Amino acid sequence: MTTSASDRSALGAFLRARRARVAPGDVGLPVSGRRRTPGLRREEVAQLAGVGVTWYTWLEQGRARNASDQVLDAVARALCLDPAEHRHLRVLAGRGTTPEPGPPMDLRPEHTAVLAKLLPYPAAVQTDCYDLVAANRTYRYLFADLDAYPVEERNCAWLMFTEPSWRNSLVDEDTVLREITAKLRNRQPEHRDDPRWNALITRLRQESPDFVRHWESYEVVGDRTQLRRYVSPRVGALDVQFQSLWLDRARGERIIVMTPTDDGTAQRLERLDSLVGAAPAWTARSDAADGSAAGA
Repeated sequence: MTTSASDRSALGAFLRARRARVAPGDVGLPVSGRRRTPGLRREEVAQLAGVGVTWYTWLEQGRARNASDQVLDAVARALCLDPAEHRHLRVLAGRGTTPEPGPPMDLRPEHTAVLAKLLPYPAAVQTDCYDLVAANRTYRYLFADLDAYPVEERNCAWLMFTEPSWRNSLVDEDTVLREITAKLRNRQPEHRDDPRWNALITRLRQESPDFVRHWESYEVVGDRTQLRRYVSPRVGALDVQFQSLWLDRARGERIIVMTPTDDGTAQRLERLDSLVGAAPAWTARSDAADGSAAGA
């Protein structure tokens, strides 16, 4: 697979960011003298990976083409990349798969049935780029009324960075915003030709200095279950495990669900459900593929 100039430039930026993160002592190299920059030198990465210094320099400068799997794996080991970072490296180097932009997600009755059955746990159907396609009522009212936002703004990344009622709910604000950005960074090269992705990244870069700061740090992470702490305007502190139930992992389509980590959070989620119990069990965007908007 050939690589574009933008991908080779992004590959260089990624390698430089990762190289700066690794100390010589982390990889068994002696530390001698004062260093002008943090992390490994280019010649040290080349030595550890068993490649020529000139070739590795070209790789960082976006001048190298058609890097082999063996070389990329060696560079990944030299830079101590985790599996998500290793995969990202391969995609940027043209050794991964890039899906064609597909049709909008097909929201099906079985998806919305799961949302209803998960109550009182907050749950939503989410796409690969954080678009919220449908949500049960505790997710809908967790921070503010999700259905009150225009359809094009019902995106978890957009709301967390730009909407005060969502952002103010985060106890660990910087950690969560950094994680969202790192997930988008990780998957963006696979969706370089997808208008939805390009529009979201462009809007976030225009409207959120914090997104720009995290984006330019070039962290990448994969999906994982994790503890999230929120403060809901309606019921207060909520400590939950945030996890993904995959509908189509290749397309990134999932049901996200928050399960309580303690009895107090479980009770507060039950209270939230009772407070908003007059609302439908779930609601969906007006452009959802199955044509339904709400369920009893």
